[in-house]
Amino acid sequence: MDSGIPAIVMAGDRSAARAVYGESKVYLEIAGRALVAHVVAALQRVPEVGSVWVVGDAARLDAVLHEESFGSELRKPLHIIEQFEDLYDNAWQTYRRTLPGAPPEGRDPETEADLDWEVLYLSGDLPFATPQELSEFIRETRVTGCQYGIGMSAEPSLSLFHPTPQSRGVEVTYFNLREARLKQNNLHFAKPARIGNRHYIEDMYAHRKQREISSMLSLAWRLLRAREGTLSIALFYGIIHVAGVFDRRGFRLLADWTRRFVSVERVERALSRLMKTRIRIVTVETGGCAIDVDTEEEYDAIRDDFARLTGLVHERAEAAYGQLPLPPRNKSAAS
Repeated sequence: MDSGIPAIVMAGDRSAARAVYGESKVYLEIAGRALVAHVVAALQRVPEVGSVWVVGDAARLDAVLHEESFGSELRKPLHIIEQFEDLYDNAWQTYRRTLPGAPPEGRDPETEADLDWEVLYLSGDLPFATPQELSEFIRETRVTGCQYGIGMSAEPSLSLFHPTPQSRGVEVTYFNLREARLKQNNLHFAKPARIGNRHYIEDMYAHRKQREISSMLSLAWRLLRAREGTLSIALFYGIIHVAGVFDRRGFRLLADWTRRFVSVERVERALSRLMKTRIRIVTVETGGCAIDVDTEEEYDAIRDDFARLTGLVHERAEAAYGQLPLPPRNKSAAS
């Protein structure tokens, strides 16, 4: 069995996945490498990760990740899983395959050890992911003792990506909470079998950008009608999004006044009740994993300024946590 936890890279292109320039975004190239390869490369240096599982179009992933120039970088066992119909199935069915002793088609959790089996989930389109940030997120989530840790990055950590007169930058959309403006950083650390209402995850992921009013209202209504839903959950959701609208339109004083009604702790309690599990919001400092690619404008801006931005991100990560050692190459890594 692989030592360390499995990291599951979500690289599917069905259901809620967004195409950029007509292409599945995980295959877009930056600095001569597909985005999904950047993510897999970063995971090679994360001490807590024992194996890497990538779920998506298996034939395309195999071609990208077993290319000779990239395959030589692999240090951990790599497993490529053919995608399923949607994000939920990709997450759950791949988890079933990571369980100890699972056959190729996977198995359901059976024992207490299975129920407590930990998995790191992350997106396949994170060009600025650093091993330090991934490692910090895993360690900080474990300290909380929760069953599901949702990664966030605070506004100061993402300031280097903001547009400036010299750089187009990336427009960052924040959750406006009492303690800070936070952006979801595409990292999820979970004990999947301990999450009661896993089916809500895809809804929340699909609406994480908070920009489309009709979609926001639709999700709020579904949360209110859910058996576990209460008026307070829908109210918190509404307040966060109203504050976000004020923030994006430049009304910072109104955003600050509105966000004081919703704290991180309240959001954690509401989400825990809705999902039937113990949820914590885990903020990490480096910020690179909060920048993904969802639009052509974002892709162009990141591609054109990649060398400068990636240098700044890695400099910040190494200043905070030092360099992480490269582990010895696993003989089965490129199998």
